[in-house]
Amino acid sequence: MTDLADAAQRYVDRRPWLPGSGRPLDRLRALDPPTDEGLCADIADAYEAAPAVSDDPAVPRLYRRLKAESLEQFDAVRSAGIRVLPWRGEGQPYQTSRHLIEGVTRTGTLHVFLTSAGHGPACAPAGHPMAEPSGIVSDGVPLAHNDVFRAVHDVFGHVLPGAGFGPRGEFRATWSHLQMYSPSTHPVLLAEQIGQICWFFFGPHTRGPDGRRLRPGDDGYVPPARRPYPVQKVIGLGGQIPARFARTFNSPSDVQELV
Repeated sequence: MTDLADAAQRYVDRRPWLPGSGRPLDRLRALDPPTDEGLCADIADAYEAAPAVSDDPAVPRLYRRLKAESLEQFDAVRSAGIRVLPWRGEGQPYQTSRHLIEGVTRTGTLHVFLTSAGHGPACAPAGHPMAEPSGIVSDGVPLAHNDVFRAVHDVFGHVLPGAGFGPRGEFRATWSHLQMYSPSTHPVLLAEQIGQICWFFFGPHTRGPDGRRLRPGDDGYVPPARRPYPVQKVIGLGGQIPARFARTFNSPSDVQELV
């Protein structure tokens, strides 16, 4: 397996329209600000309020771009010497982010829990663009675009920067991965990568009648293992959310250039 940092840097430097092009990605990946719970709650509320399928005519085009760029990144993952295989075992292939990072680093193999097994668009509205076949077959199994997207996110969002699965880790993973996608895709990318995460950890089911976030020991607190998981919607998280997300990692002068 080749160095993932080098593979990511080569990928963006060959595409001058990407936010990470010409910048040292290791600096961007090292940023790890504290969780902005207000932003997380606002993203959760925006996700909750959004329809299952956006009526914005730009959203299908942005998804097409997201899928095309994810396929290019999938090629970069395989060129780096990483095998992507469908997971055939029980449960999830990785119980924690540490298992994912150590497993891929040690073996050069990434196991993907398939969309067809019940992840993501399998529970989404009919015709979700990420549920469509990607044209890639791995170990005899056709991969959906969602499988491809989750694979490249695991590699470039989690394994490379060492980011975890919780809200703070997912923010860091998403920021790391945004640098490898065209800015036009960022609203749908944010919906796919942190919209559901924020809803799960900060959605209305995590708050009391007064709107305060419930903590372990509070009446009405629901532990993560018993929480519902949101439907994977076909939407973009636009408005002020991309800029607010960027500001958690950058000074205001950097935001316009990077997002």
